[in-house]
Amino acid sequence: MSHTVSRSSLSICTLLRSEALEQSVLQYLSADRYQVIQISEEREFFRVLSESKQQIDCLILQDMPSLPQVIRQLSQRVTMLPLVVLQVPLASTPRDLTGDEEQTGDRSETQWLYDRYYRTAIRLSTEQLQQIPDAIELAIASFLKISPVSEDLSDSKYSLDALTTQSLLTLQQRRLAQKLNERLGYLGVYYKRDPKNFLRYLPPAQRRELLGNLKADYREIILSYFDDDKNLNQIIDEFVNICFFADISVSKVVEIHIELIDEFSKQLKLENRSEEILLDYRLTLIDIIAHLCEMYRRSIPRES
Repeated sequence: MSHTVSRSSLSICTLLRSEALEQSVLQYLSADRYQVIQISEEREFFRVLSESKQQIDCLILQDMPSLPQVIRQLSQRVTMLPLVVLQVPLASTPRDLTGDEEQTGDRSETQWLYDRYYRTAIRLSTEQLQQIPDAIELAIASFLKISPVSEDLSDSKYSLDALTTQSLLTLQQRRLAQKLNERLGYLGVYYKRDPKNFLRYLPPAQRRELLGNLKADYREIILSYFDDDKNLNQIIDEFVNICFFADISVSKVVEIHIELIDEFSKQLKLENRSEEILLDYRLTLIDIIAHLCEMYRRSIPRES
């Protein structure tokens, strides 16, 4: 049975043993953005993957004793895709990366590929399931950044096969990037976003520092907004880019604007000056919001 994918959806294939876990995952993957193929048996998983590999965008696998073998098969077949691993409580810990091949001294062309692919998997506990959309984005970004170069195979008897494997991996990365750009209309920059840098996931100290820097940048924009500053557009673009990569909401930008206008208002009162001039800076807020909304609009899949 073949699986067709809507142009406006990300196609996700899962290998999960528990029906309850499958349902829990589904509730965080909205049907308007994700099309999910759920599988519980490894044989069926590889059959579907073989038939639909070109349509699938990301894999979600359950952490289980056979996980290293599953990932090794993906590496051996060079049928790798962005990967999210769900760590279930009390599940057995996967085997160390240096498995049987490493112990016997066998450094085949698939071993280094397995190592790299295994390490790029995004791991998520079942208590963090609400973060699955972010994990999928990060998994895609991490997969596209896998280096196809093996540092330790230059003198290996497997060098010819390794070069072939490297070429196949590079081809898969290019196909995925092209497919996402064509089917979803995402900016190439979209998958350079790293959820670890999102404002809501930063430690408190880093969050305060980021918001402080944004407030200082916004103050600069306000103070020069009605001047003939040729650098203003660049400053606005930089501010919006920071907001986009930190996944900062429009409401947070409005909050920063209100805080600064309140500070300016208090200063004007101390100087016995009219506050009416501050009303003009609503244009600044509208301008910033328009830029930011356009960035987010481009990151939303187009309609079919």
